[in-house]
Parts: sequence; C-alpha cells; structure tokens
Amino acid sequence: MDSPKLPIHLRITQDPHDRSGHLRADDGWVEKAWSEETTRVLVVAGNRVEPEGETGVRWRTPDSSPEGIRLLLGDTADGARFAVLTGREEAGATWRDLRGLFPALLADTTEASFLMHAIGMAEWHRATRFCARCGGALMPRAAGHELACAEGHLTFPRTDPAVIMLVTSGEPGTAEERCLLGNHTRWPAPNFSTLAGFVEPGESLDDAVRREVAEEVGVRVGQVDYFGNQPWPLPASLMLGFFARATSTEITVDEDEIREARWFTRAELAAVAESGEIKLPSGISISRSLVEAWYGGELPGSW
Repeated sequence: MDSPKLPIHLRITQDPHDRSGHLRADDGWVEKAWSEETTRVLVVAGNRVEPEGETGVRWRTPDSSPEGIRLLLGDTADGARFAVLTGREEAGATWRDLRGLFPALLADTTEASFLMHAIGMAEWHRATRFCARCGGALMPRAAGHELACAEGHLTFPRTDPAVIMLVTSGEPGTAEERCLLGNHTRWPAPNFSTLAGFVEPGESLDDAVRREVAEEVGVRVGQVDYFGNQPWPLPASLMLGFFARATSTEITVDEDEIREARWFTRAELAAVAESGEIKLPSGISISRSLVEAWYGGELPGSW
C-alpha cells in the first residue's frame, strides 16, 4: 500500500517487479513463456502505450499482439510479462507517452515499474540502430536486453546520470531561508522547477551540482547533500536528487537554458503556488519531492 509519508517520487518505485534477468538468455524458456495463456504483453508503439480506463494500461495476450521486438519484462506469480516494441505508426489516437501515463504510475506501483522498464527500453531501441564500433546493423538478443552486430560486438542499454538539485540559502529551518527555482527557456513562463543537468565524464556528482548551478544561474554552491533518485526514461536518465547550500545569492541567468530564476521563502512559495503565479512540477517527479521536502508539506498546483 502507498504511504502518504513517502516522498512522492518514491511512491512509484517502492514495489519494483522482478526483472528475471537470469531467464533472458534462456531462449527455450522465453519461447515457452510466450505461448502460455497467462502471459500478458504491453505494446509500446514508439514510446506510446494504449491506456485502459482512467488510470490503467492495456495488457494483451501474445496472440493479440503485433509483430515487433519482444522484450521480457519479468516473470510473476500470475505469468510472464513481456513488452512488444513496434513503430510509432502502430499507436492509436488515444495512446499516451509516459507523461500522459502519470495517473497510471500513481495508481499501481507495480504497473509503474513495468512501464518505466518497457518505455525506457523502447527509447533505447529507437535510438540505438548501429554498432558504435563497426557501424554494422544491430539485432536484439537476450530477450531484447542486448543488441549484437554481425561481428559479435555487443551493445547494452545505457542510462545517463543527471543531477537535479534544490539550492537553498539562509539559516536552515528559519522563516528567512529561501530556495532557488528557475524557468527553463523551453517552458511556459509560469512553470518553475529545480535546476538540473547531466553529469560529464570524469566528474563527481557533487561537482556536477556545483557546475550546473554556476553555469545556469551564476550562484556558487558549497555543501551538497544527497536526497534520493528516480528513473526518468525520457528518454534515458537516472535523476539523482540533491540539496545544495548556496555560498552566493546573486543570480545571473545564462539565458540559453534558464529564462528566469528567483529565490522564494516558504511563505512566498506557498503564496505564488496558491495564486498560480508560478506552477511547480508534476506530482510524481523528484523535483516536486525536493521542493515539498524543503517546504515541509504539500503545495498546490502543478504542470
């Protein structure tokens, strides 16, 4: 059961499915599982899934599923679970991408785990067509979790680490303490969120936090404290959340990624969220969890 005491981003990852990785290379088991009446299949067309009801997704039987890459998601007490990865043209008008499936992620934590797995792998297959070593075409193996070229070079799924941080200044826990939120140039003006960026090669997570904050808003950061993490297959990120203590407070936005950045006390944040002057990220994101953990409770509105 979901617990209201858990940060919101953890509510969709607290019940991960058994991925049954040891069965992926057992072609006999995989073929037999595909023929079982209890097996269920999630069709992913490009990066879209067919909804069922207000908060569900449609699971098909193998014989009602289209052709495509078969991806073993795992084995359960109720039968094997697969995804079939097909082209975007197979999606119907009502099919949804991961953002459109947020209600389903909150409604069933096990289903959320399957969805994150399936859509993350679908994004990897869409983006990975040729061998990075020889340029040859790639074919799936290991129940869709590896790709191999004719030369035998193997390609494995990748996840890009990204830091996401709530920067704070002032005496912790006081009415004067403030947090820093920014509006990205790709977003509508009311949409504000925590800062974020990808980790570069040879860089520690703490240094990535400090670099990204300095680059985007010109603020210097000292202490960095780990908060938590969240898979974010849009298309292939692992979001690593942090609180970061500012050692300077003057804002100079880069104007390339950040259009505007502002400091908010808790009272100011509650007021602008309530009035709709700013909108905070969706309820399932680790960004929302960071903001509400600092604020000390739930805040209204989202985008």
